[in-house]
Amino acid sequence: MTTVTGIDAREMQHCETTALGVLLRHQSLDLSEPMLFGLGSGLSFIYWDSKNIGFPFLGGRVKPFELTRNLAARLGLDLTVQETTSARRAWENVVGAIDDGRPVGLQLDSYHLDYFGSKVHFGGHIVAMYGYDDRNAYLVDTAQQGGKVTTSLTSLAAARAARGPMTAKNRSFTLIAPNGLPSLKNHIIPAITTCANAFLNPPIANLGHRGITKAAKLIPTWLDRTDTPQRDLPQAALLMEKAGTGGALFRNLYRDFLAECLEVFDNDHLRTGHQLYAEAAALWTEAAALISAAGESGDAQRLTEAGAILDDLSRIEHEAMTVLSCLEGDHSEEVERRLR
Repeated sequence: MTTVTGIDAREMQHCETTALGVLLRHQSLDLSEPMLFGLGSGLSFIYWDSKNIGFPFLGGRVKPFELTRNLAARLGLDLTVQETTSARRAWENVVGAIDDGRPVGLQLDSYHLDYFGSKVHFGGHIVAMYGYDDRNAYLVDTAQQGGKVTTSLTSLAAARAARGPMTAKNRSFTLIAPNGLPSLKNHIIPAITTCANAFLNPPIANLGHRGITKAAKLIPTWLDRTDTPQRDLPQAALLMEKAGTGGALFRNLYRDFLAECLEVFDNDHLRTGHQLYAEAAALWTEAAALISAAGESGDAQRLTEAGAILDDLSRIEHEAMTVLSCLEGDHSEEVERRLR
């Protein structure tokens, strides 16, 4: 058995920030999960519907691995990424890092992992790996999935090589942090404004605040989209609320990130954004409950109510991001103009 020593596995909620936390704490860079998420400009929204996925998907974050790239660029981390279609080379990339005493991040399809409770294909799942033996890989996943867990080497290989939406070609990555914690004060505002501007100016109607508006219109039709609403709607609600695909989890993280930022900056725009995202997070939880109830009961009125909440959420999040986009300097007049 070969393992990396000094692994600090904490209870965290989102897979990518969980893995980043493990890799960075091993480099003596200790940031909270909300701070990791916010500095990586991780908040977003997408309404995704295609034949490949069967039932609509609500995504509440940037696409898988973009958060990692954003964070590394912002904090000056040395990010090394390896991808290959060769199973042999993919394994060599991983054990090479672990044998050198470094944990490694992996992107894979969670469907194949032995310990995963929900057997749903998700090719954007990310874990940290810190050890292996002849049969098993030793991983760190979210608190919901068990924290420190094991899966067979066979299942790990299948998960890493899976093809489909959001998958990567046996992607593995390592991070090397500079000595000492970089000054967060220099990075917080650019992280927030970058995230806000992307949310406010999406290239297509499925993204950002426009995506939430689109979801508000389409969610009331979801009973017509499935022959098994008792399965599909509660599962969509569970993913929204617990996995954070489009619901409260990421809004809670961003709310808490903004609260941490207020400890660094005493700023009215920041305070307003924090208050609005606290309101938004609670409404996402309410919408998820209505969607789940609609699936269990077949009551379309619940979906109509959920759609109305999402319509409010589009307005609230647009207002929050408008305020936050103007954090650099005094832009009170610009905020008022954009909110008209």
